[in-house]
Amino acid sequence: MTESKSTHRVVGYLMALGAGATWGTTGPLSTGLYDLMPATSIGFWRVLIGTVALAIWGILFRRDLFRSDRRGWLLVGLGGGAMVALFEIAYQFAIGGVGVAGAAALLYTAPVIVAVLARMILKEALTPTRVALAVIVMVGVALTVTGGSNAGAEAARMGVSAGIAGGLLSALSYALTSLMGRYAAPRYGVVKVLFLEAIGGVVLIWIALAVWGRPPQLPPSPAAWRGLLGLAAGSVIAANLLFFGAMKRIEAAPASVAATIEPVVGALLALLLFSQRLTVLGWLGLLMVVGGVGAGYLLEGLKKDPEPA
Repeated sequence: MTESKSTHRVVGYLMALGAGATWGTTGPLSTGLYDLMPATSIGFWRVLIGTVALAIWGILFRRDLFRSDRRGWLLVGLGGGAMVALFEIAYQFAIGGVGVAGAAALLYTAPVIVAVLARMILKEALTPTRVALAVIVMVGVALTVTGGSNAGAEAARMGVSAGIAGGLLSALSYALTSLMGRYAAPRYGVVKVLFLEAIGGVVLIWIALAVWGRPPQLPPSPAAWRGLLGLAAGSVIAANLLFFGAMKRIEAAPASVAATIEPVVGALLALLLFSQRLTVLGWLGLLMVVGGVGAGYLLEGLKKDPEPA
């Protein structure tokens, strides 16, 4: 049974929402690990665990997961892997430097980057509605950092400047990964794209940290392993499968706007777990994010036909 075009788009938007909500656990789980291991090692281990899990699944059920053409290895394995490596290192600096809400605020400048780059590279329509939704969501997320605290992340010992730089770099890597996924997922399949970029990401993260003089350290305790397993299962495997599945159904720009539910989830979890409080402006920002995502969901669901690629 094939999905109708309208249902196809709604499913894609719901998958993007699910990916964003799952990604929202990254900040709180990482914050909980800062007392246990270096922030620079967290990204390496969560991606490595996710890669091993996918490899075991491929050996048991899907051997073609390990086969790809040269373009796939170069574009997804090397290019996508580089974006994974950049994101994993940069986002840990963002969380440790400016807190969960601040890191999310900086990360979600990405929808505007995606909307512009999708027009330039993928020739997707840059409609006034898409621009308006992206800007509303971006402003809303920015407000969530106003008056926000960084409780729980002090052990990471990252400065505010490093946090801002990390947030902006993570936004750039997220935007470029979105565009890569929009091109690669329909050609290679969601799971293969995730697996190839994860392999590349693990190798490049290890090289970057070794050159930097901070090679990944082994998780020191069962609690650290549990936290890393949770990060790998949620924000590496589940979230990426959902997001690349969304990319097969809807364009890069609306998928990225939908995934901005992430800071709402992250900020609420940070409030509950670490008392990273928000001011009235912060809560207003969260409402703007929800409003922008909700409006995007309604507009995508009402569309009869997909826009030209």
